[in-house]
Order: sequence, then structure tokens, then C-alpha cells
Amino acid sequence: MVKTLYTRLAVGLFLLLLAVGLLYTFISLYSLRAYTASVNHELHRDLAKNLVADRNLVSEGQLDRSALKELFALYMTINPSIEIYLLDLDGTILSYSADPAKIKRKQVSLGPIQRLIDDMSRYPVLGDDPRSHDRQKVFSVTPVPSADNPEGYLYVVLRGEEYDAAETMARGGQLLELSAWGLLVSLAVVMLAGLAVFRLLTRRLTLLTRLVEDFENSDMSRQPVSTWRDRHPVVRDEIDYLGARFDDMASRIASQIEQLTEKDVQRRRLVAQVSHDLRTPLASMQGYIESLKLRRDRLSPDEQDRFLDIALKEGQRLSRLVDELFELAALEAREQQPLLEPFPLAELVHDVVQKHGPKAQNRQIELVVKGDPDQPLAYADLAMTERVLDNLIGNAIAYSPAGGRIEVAISQADGLPEVCVRDSGPGIPEQDLPHIFDPFYRGESFGGAGGHAGLGLAIARRIMTLQGGDIRVENAASGGACFCIRLPVRYSK
Repeated sequence: MVKTLYTRLAVGLFLLLLAVGLLYTFISLYSLRAYTASVNHELHRDLAKNLVADRNLVSEGQLDRSALKELFALYMTINPSIEIYLLDLDGTILSYSADPAKIKRKQVSLGPIQRLIDDMSRYPVLGDDPRSHDRQKVFSVTPVPSADNPEGYLYVVLRGEEYDAAETMARGGQLLELSAWGLLVSLAVVMLAGLAVFRLLTRRLTLLTRLVEDFENSDMSRQPVSTWRDRHPVVRDEIDYLGARFDDMASRIASQIEQLTEKDVQRRRLVAQVSHDLRTPLASMQGYIESLKLRRDRLSPDEQDRFLDIALKEGQRLSRLVDELFELAALEAREQQPLLEPFPLAELVHDVVQKHGPKAQNRQIELVVKGDPDQPLAYADLAMTERVLDNLIGNAIAYSPAGGRIEVAISQADGLPEVCVRDSGPGIPEQDLPHIFDPFYRGESFGGAGGHAGLGLAIARRIMTLQGGDIRVENAASGGACFCIRLPVRYSK
């Protein structure tokens, strides 16, 4: 619980409020003292002058010492919060109304006195406190016996010893208690309000955390039942954005896991198919060679030649299958990359058709090329494209009956060169069409052509994908299958 974001925010808010409260208390006390000093100075800045006038301290141009002593005694009784000092022109203390045992200075600085006399509107001006070597207090001052003929100064400290004692008692008593209660109540109210706000802010984060935990505890192969967008369809801030991105991430993870599961199934099926297709020619070849070895003296030369021909044919079939496996693996791992270059596709088609002409003639199959040879230059790998055409035309010859016709049509689709190979064979069952390019896929129509579907079409599709082209298959309306490849072109910049 302590590690939750809400708890950490609450602790952080408490410490912040505590620091703010202490800082506010310090500033308030300091400001209160400054404010009190300013008020006292404003109210009593002419006190010294009024005392001289009201108490008749000056008689016939001279300071009346006896009247001054009566003034000291009177104010020590009726107003102990102020202290009155008589100074000479150098600031030396001549007499005072305070307790003699507590006087620490014999002289006060004349600088503050002179500043206040020059401008009585300046306040507060702090002067030396005779009861301390380093403390300063607000004061009132006037030259005596007069400003025209000064012999000294009447220096009145407005916050004397009695005032300080009373202030200390008040600050340590009721004022301090009220301030503490006010501070505690303020902190409590702000703390509760802050916790409520934090709860509102972290509620959606808690919901997002639950969604992440639920998805983590699931098998991750399906979309989460409850998504962030279901509850918050509108993105308002960073939390909504994070929730929406989590939905997208969960969707991608589920899709990738599904693809990985499907790939694993395909891999297992591929291993089984590879094992079967490798074992069949290998077993056949091994059987004929063993028969030849064991029965050589009982077999005629013609039978021996037939056994060797069959073994050789199965060995060639096995070699071709292994080569296709390595080729497909290299293409899947992108170890074999296409070398793209512009070339005329029509010339390549004629070369490949001419190469397969003798084989078609042996099977009494008509192999023709039609279409407009004037097509845009294809931008692809010449050798890879030839490999695809070899496979398509070779398959067409293998599945076409004797006396059939194979048509290789050159055309243009959406500005791209295209080649279609149409045979006159039985066509491809509709249920096999979606899987025709899968490695080792076995359909009903593949049984008579070598015993397996092979890897040629899977290799062809991978080559076309790497080149940025396309390959598709459909059943022709007139019968037979039609394989089409479309190659990209290079646009001038």
C-alpha cells in the first residue's frame, strides 16, 4: 500500500503542506513584528516632542532636570512599555527611566537619530537598544532644549523591556495556541481537499493498472474483454492517451501471439511434410539400390538399368527438394536479397518460353506467347523473376494433358507489366486456392505430379514479395489454372 502512487502523492502533499505551514508561520511572525513596529512608530513618532511640550521639560531655554526625573518616574509607573533616555550630542546616555541593572550601553549611535530628525515621515527607523549590544528598536527622538539650540536628545524607545516581556508571554500563550490551531485546521482542510483531488486523478490510473494486470494474467492471445476505449472513448489528457495506446498494444500483442501460434502450427506441419517428402524418395532410392545389390546376379542388364534409372530419378528428386528447402529458408531469412534493375519483361518471357519449348514438345503441348511486348520496363531482380517464370511454366507443363495448350500472356495492369500463365489442365479446386502458395500444401489435384505439392509456389510468392511485386492464381473460365505475376516499375523523379 505504501508503494502506491496515491500514497506517495498523499505523503508528498503532507510534507509540502507542512513546509508551507512552517514557512507561512515564520513569514507571518516576521511580518507581524515589522507591522507592529511600523504602527508604533507611526503612532508615537512625535512622542518625544510632545513629552517635552506637555511636561514642561524646558524652562527659560534650559532643560528642567527635576521635571525630567518626575517624567521618568511617572512613565515607569503608568506606561512601562516605553523607556525614556536623555542623550548628549554625542549619543552618550546621561539619564534614563529603565532599570539601571539592565542597561548595557553607555552610548547609542547617532546615525538613526539623525535620519529620523531629518525626515520624520520615514518609518520604521530602528535605533540602538541601550539594554542590548546588538538589538535595535523603533524610537521617537527630539532635540532638547530645542532644535535651534540643541544640547542633547530625548530618546524614547517605543518597545521597551516591559513590552518585550508582554509580547513574549502573548506569543508563548494564547497567540501561539491560536496560531497553532489555525495552522492545523488549515493543513487538515487542504490535506483532505488534496487527497480528494488526488483520488480523482489517480482513479483512472488505478483502472489502467487493473486492465494491464488482467491482460497480463490472461493468455494474451485474445483481445481484452474490457478496454480503455470502452470506458473513455474521448482522449482528454495523457492518461487517456496512455490507455488508448495500451489498447493498441494489447491488440498487437494478441495478434502477434495468434500469428506465432499459427506459425508454430505451420512449422510443425512443415516439419512433418518435409520429413515425409524427404523420406519417400530416400526410401525408394535405398530400396532399389539394396535390391540391385542383393539380386544383381539374378537381374538382367535391362532390369539393372531400370533399377539404376529409378534410383537416380529419386535421388534427383531428393536433391531438388533439398535445394528448394535451402532456397526458401534463405528467402525467409532475407539472406538472399533481390538486385533490382530495370529490364524488358517481354524479352525475359520469350527466353524462358524458348527454354521450356523442347519439354512441351515432348509432351505434345502447345506453348505460345501472346500480348503486346511493348510494356514498361520492369524494376526487379532478373534472375529471381526468371526463377518464378520457370516454376509457373514448368508446373503448367506438368499439369497439362498431352495435346493441351499453355498460353503465356504479356499485358499491362494499372500501369504495371504483368504476365499470366494459363494451362489447359484440370484447374485447382476452390478449397485449395487460398492455400496454393503454402509450403508443402497437399490438395486433391497434386497427387499425380510428383507426389507432393513442392515448394516452388511458396518460393515464387516469397520472391515476388521481396521484389515489391504480386502473384495471384485463379481458375480460367475456359478451364485450367491461371497464374499471374505483376512487377513494379521505377518512376522517374
